[in-house]
Amino acid sequence: MPDFLIGTGGWAYFKVPNKPSLKAYSELFNFVEVNNTFYHYPTFQTVRRWRETVPNDFTFSVRCHQDLTHNIGFIPSSQAYEIFYQMRKYCNILNSPYLVLETPATYLINKKNEKETRDFFSSLSINGLRLVWETRAPITQTVVGIMEDFGIIHCVDLSKQKPSFDLDVTYSRLFGKGQHNLYQFNDYELAEIDRKAQDTDSKTVILSYHGARMHSDAARFKHYKGTGNFLSVTAYTGIDSVKAVLSEDITFPISKAELKAKQGWKVVDLTPDRRVHLSGVLANLPEKSYSSLDEVIKELRAAF
Repeated sequence: MPDFLIGTGGWAYFKVPNKPSLKAYSELFNFVEVNNTFYHYPTFQTVRRWRETVPNDFTFSVRCHQDLTHNIGFIPSSQAYEIFYQMRKYCNILNSPYLVLETPATYLINKKNEKETRDFFSSLSINGLRLVWETRAPITQTVVGIMEDFGIIHCVDLSKQKPSFDLDVTYSRLFGKGQHNLYQFNDYELAEIDRKAQDTDSKTVILSYHGARMHSDAARFKHYKGTGNFLSVTAYTGIDSVKAVLSEDITFPISKAELKAKQGWKVVDLTPDRRVHLSGVLANLPEKSYSSLDEVIKELRAAF
């Protein structure tokens, strides 16, 4: 069975009263993907402070700055090398084994630029650092060949697909099947992620949750790995759970279609042992416009 590193993309939104976010986060999870370095170049002093805040066995990965992955690309140029080695320095300070390269759907590697891409990777001094590549363009055999030749980990969302090949490490950035990161995993999907992870031959599986409820998803997966059971998402079950979730941010008036589109990605406790997407529950509503939460709940109680 592989070792699991379970966490999320960043810690800034993990809030615990009277405790710094990263410290509180590291008391629950054993891994985090640093997203700050995709948007900013933090000072080395700041990065050292991150390392000093967490336990010795806590693992960081570093997301490479977009200047390289989205603007310059993997070409053997002085600017590309400068950014890469600054990212490697962050990894060294954090004692991070992994640098995540996330390239956009518009970044294509083909026969025309394959040579410069190979020249870039072959000329890097990585000093044991593992490169993780999430390409959002359609995966091609050219890209797979580059990854395999340079031992680069093919990063995918395990809730949607499997890596093109197995290595000793599986790295998954988990967004789910919603739009704009608006997604929460139900029990079945979390169990399916676990099954897919264990189907690999990897010794280490890294799961980095990124959806709108990423901390809840990661915590529920971690609990499942430890106990075989899933945590509840609310303090209620059935329609009472639906009411609790809808009351968070629903606005009126709203149609059934709008309800499903805006709220359906969330998960509710249908029973004590079963979490489902709200879209399936809302499908039982009559087709009309609703003016209040009480009206929605009344119709759902009648339907069930």
